[in-house]
Amino acid sequence: MQLLATAEQMQKFDRAAFDTFSIPGLILMENAGRAFVDELQRACGPLSGRQALVMCGKGNNGGDGFVIARHLVNRGVIVSVVLLGSRSEVKGDARTNLVPLLAMAKRSGGQLTFLEARTVGALRHLKRPEIIIDAVFGTGFSGSVRGVYAKAIHRINRIGAFVASVDIPSGVNASSGVVENIAVRASLTVSMGLPKIGQFVGAGCDHSGSVVVADISIPHMAYRRSSEQTYRILGQDVRAALPFRSRTAHKYSVGKVFLLAGSRGFTGAPFMSAQSVLRSGAGAVILGIPRSIHAVLARKVTEVILLPLEETSEGTVAPSAIEMIREKVGWADVVALGPGMGRNAETDKLIQTSVREIDKPLVIDADGLNALAGVSAILRKRKAPTIVTPHAGELSRLTGVSSAAIERDRVASAREAARLLRSVVALKGSPTVTSAVDGSTFVNSTGNPGMATIGSGDVLTGIVAGLCSQGMDPTTATWAGVFLHGRAGDLSAGSLGQRGVLALDILEALPEATKSVEAG
Repeated sequence: MQLLATAEQMQKFDRAAFDTFSIPGLILMENAGRAFVDELQRACGPLSGRQALVMCGKGNNGGDGFVIARHLVNRGVIVSVVLLGSRSEVKGDARTNLVPLLAMAKRSGGQLTFLEARTVGALRHLKRPEIIIDAVFGTGFSGSVRGVYAKAIHRINRIGAFVASVDIPSGVNASSGVVENIAVRASLTVSMGLPKIGQFVGAGCDHSGSVVVADISIPHMAYRRSSEQTYRILGQDVRAALPFRSRTAHKYSVGKVFLLAGSRGFTGAPFMSAQSVLRSGAGAVILGIPRSIHAVLARKVTEVILLPLEETSEGTVAPSAIEMIREKVGWADVVALGPGMGRNAETDKLIQTSVREIDKPLVIDADGLNALAGVSAILRKRKAPTIVTPHAGELSRLTGVSSAAIERDRVASAREAARLLRSVVALKGSPTVTSAVDGSTFVNSTGNPGMATIGSGDVLTGIVAGLCSQGMDPTTATWAGVFLHGRAGDLSAGSLGQRGVLALDILEALPEATKSVEAG
């Protein structure tokens, strides 16, 4: 797994490099600058003879920029350095690196120029370079960009050059990915020491471009682990987690799922969820549905065991079905409920009763979550593991936190919801974030905007339930299921284009997605 850092954590790691391991900040800054230029050359090819603009702030990110400019000159690049402010405002290690840069500028014969831009007007006559280095703000930045900084970022984004950001695109909150008003749109971001959460979530994901991580010699021992770490899930993590299938396996030994889903007018959701259970590798699924949609689903599915249940006048599962539900819960390894169940007061009470009583791992989605709005204490009182897979609106109804606040910081929102609900929370979106009750949080690395289509969440419910039924612990089953779901969506988009992806396409691509992960 790829450990992701917040701005605060990265500052602690930097301090540990100095306080515990006696590595001066100047060494870290020098290593950062050299590593950045190495990565820039890998991305852009030979640099000699090309023109580059290095836009620097007054802090340590600007200090990295000064080092970068020096190394670029040594590789034959024609460099213009713009300091957004006055050289008298540059302090500490950044100032130490500014001094030799100024000396080089005097003796470079025009290969290196230096400009102080204290006002917006000073930026008007900048030449158009091939490459722009964004070294304005570092990982400690938060809030809105103002004045000459906003003008500089606007100009960076309009020039049309290849833009490479140092550590984080300026204007992006490194901990949350939030962009308050404007941020650099980078083609490449070279992240120092560790990748940052803000490079992969929120608007920060769109602004960061390709993210590579540079080793700047912070000892790995400095990266102290805690229960509240955030990780990015990669294919190798899922491959290692997928359950082993014994040669002696039979249909009841590799996962049994009872799925309660569907209502009159919503027959697609139970179909896709049940098929996804089986496509994820589970051996058997019983699908509990309102009696009136049995005939429809009997024509759609062959491998799924259908269980017609008593229904309300609106065609939703009725409370009188509780005894049959209890029987099948006893048979199952995992229970899933919610997809397409509709909104009906009687059915809501049935769902609430079921959630209280079910003593097996439980996956809840869609209308199952809506039925718990206002009574989410039911989840906190459960003894068996619970997995919930809400989008921001559903999580808002469960927790009382606005959708806007949830979307603003998806990692913190998922983590807090997992604690509040005492459940594994998969907060669906871009990207989907999974959080465990202990605060461990997992950012997905697959998926695309084409998956924003009706029924996609029903497929995810089935995948997670199917994996969990095969013996995976609930947290692992959730982040692995999210990854495979996204991988299937990526395969579908690759063949159909993002605009053409339907939930059924994601379902049908699931076996190939799993196969590709297993093959590495």
